[in-house]
Amino acid sequence: MTRRIVRTGMQLIALIVVVSLTVFFLDSRYRVLPQSVHSHMPLHHDGLVITDITVHTCSSLNPLSSCMLDQKKWHRIEKDLYLSKGWFTKAYVHIKRKREEELKTEDKVIVDVRTGKLDPAVGEKAQASEKWESRPAGVWIKRSLKRHASDSKKAVTAVDLLFGADAVEPRPGWELVKNGALHLETGKDSTDPRLSIRRGLAAKLEKPIPKIRKDGKFKVMQISDLHLSTGLGACRDPEPKDANGGHCDADPRTMEFVERVLDEEKPDFVVLSGDQVNGDTAPDVQSALFKIIDPLAERKIPYAAIFGNHDDEGMLSRHAQMDLYDSLPFSLSEPGPNTIEGVGNYFVEIQAHSSKHSALTLYFLDTHSYSPDEAHYRGYDWLKPNQIDWFKATAEGLKDAHSHYTHKHLNMAFIHIPLPEYANMQNDRVGNWTEPTTAPAFNTHFKDALVEYDVKAVSCGHDHVNDYCALSKHPETAEPEIWMCYAGGSGFGGYGGYNHYIRRLRVFEIDTNQARITTWKRLEHGDIAKRLDEQIIVESGSVLPIQSANQESDST
Repeated sequence: MTRRIVRTGMQLIALIVVVSLTVFFLDSRYRVLPQSVHSHMPLHHDGLVITDITVHTCSSLNPLSSCMLDQKKWHRIEKDLYLSKGWFTKAYVHIKRKREEELKTEDKVIVDVRTGKLDPAVGEKAQASEKWESRPAGVWIKRSLKRHASDSKKAVTAVDLLFGADAVEPRPGWELVKNGALHLETGKDSTDPRLSIRRGLAAKLEKPIPKIRKDGKFKVMQISDLHLSTGLGACRDPEPKDANGGHCDADPRTMEFVERVLDEEKPDFVVLSGDQVNGDTAPDVQSALFKIIDPLAERKIPYAAIFGNHDDEGMLSRHAQMDLYDSLPFSLSEPGPNTIEGVGNYFVEIQAHSSKHSALTLYFLDTHSYSPDEAHYRGYDWLKPNQIDWFKATAEGLKDAHSHYTHKHLNMAFIHIPLPEYANMQNDRVGNWTEPTTAPAFNTHFKDALVEYDVKAVSCGHDHVNDYCALSKHPETAEPEIWMCYAGGSGFGGYGGYNHYIRRLRVFEIDTNQARITTWKRLEHGDIAKRLDEQIIVESGSVLPIQSANQESDST
């Protein structure tokens, strides 16, 4: 009987494997899988070249109108060019693609793509075999019959769509098509759809290994609550209100601020601590997210991201966004274990300058979104017991490796929603406490776990106009235990409005030679060169009490 069960099981497994391989083999040629499956599959397969591109428009008023071309020939990019803003109209980019080994003599391979009303050949010297061909929505393609074209770096091998006049393309090997957006009848609410193409094989990304600098220092910049949109975005509560004649586009102003401070501070690492994306105004999350990734990739700065309560209010889930982060250059973001709650529970080790020993550990945890039990605990969700157990087990497991570091090893943590202990009015603090702390009403005491495992500082975002660092002390001895900081809101797409709030971000400088952590903030307007509320919070590996001169400062 046992042998029969084993044999039947083996036969069943073999059958499943054969059926799966057959389905995917047929799908690669005849697209037999349903569209719902294809919408989650990338159109960027190695070994394929693009042979044609078109734009197809459909209307819900016409019962004979279909939004899908012949699925045996065409593959649709699953982004409506109108981003669902068209009352009755949708439009999609479709591509034809073939495997290189299946190309026939008469097959042409796309080697260039442009957009515009005029033929790009005007004033251009071109070979007779490579003429520009017109397609709908102002798309122009140039195709080659030459057999070597598919093997060259000129061949277009993948196509994608981004949106907005300020769209950027941070992915290696990818580029936005020249001459701007596709030409659609969108009126005032133009989504500015932009084609992005990749030539050649996909670039192989190697994860960076962050290391302490030769001088023993390491600078971490925390950027929180960017609230980026698809497109320029509308400013909320900008200060000063009359800047630039009162005209304010949220994302360009936000990114101008961030890029300036990146160039001035030259951080070794960036933490994106949630609400990078403003869900309600980001129907294409990818376009919004790329705006912050592009300057980091351009400057070759490693970064790690966690989520806030707004990031996944659009079309992409936390899991899908973390997959996107994982595909981007210089990202050290991880989804973390799938056995615990949340997406983005992980840690990053910062190696010593001259060895592979960890000098600094950065912990990242997902603080979720809104309360799952509004009747009893209004407001926001809380860190779950299995997350805290994971943190404790991870920190315990790292102790032995950290003991081999010749200096004092340091730990920090980053979250989005503040812990309940942030709201303790008895805490000494440096900086502004301008709005009520919107910590969860249910306390799972993660702060105690951080203290138990020697985390010196934890920093969050979420409350845009709070930017203080508060010192938590032991309830009996009053000894300093941990610094709890806010980054302050940096994005003009999120609210401000309290006491003429100026956007800002936070910097931590770690000096491993002194086991010291110093922190300060940088402003978008006003005294932009100043290190605001600069303070040493850790010295010789110990949490320092507050510097009396800075206590409860009412800074800008």
